[in-house]
Amino acid sequence: MLEARRFVLRGCVQGVGFRFFTVEAARVEGIHGWVANRPDGAVEIVAEGDREALDRFEQRIRRGPPGARVDEVSVDADVPTGRATGFSIRR
Repeated sequence: MLEARRFVLRGCVQGVGFRFFTVEAARVEGIHGWVANRPDGAVEIVAEGDREALDRFEQRIRRGPPGARVDEVSVDADVPTGRATGFSIRR
């Protein structure tokens, strides 16, 4: 079953390759959506896929890439679009 989640990650998550790490994690899990740096220093991710893939994806982003430190993760359910859009970095 298709699900969507919105993540906001705080900590040392900008300037450490987090967005590129997220794109690769999404590719591995077959997740669609986007990732963006926020002006407040957080990283925001909207991800869509099946529940098991989203769970694995979430485990990866909670750790982040080497050099990152994830202090806080907020997760909200979102409405899946059902469109296979790939995964992109938003500016």
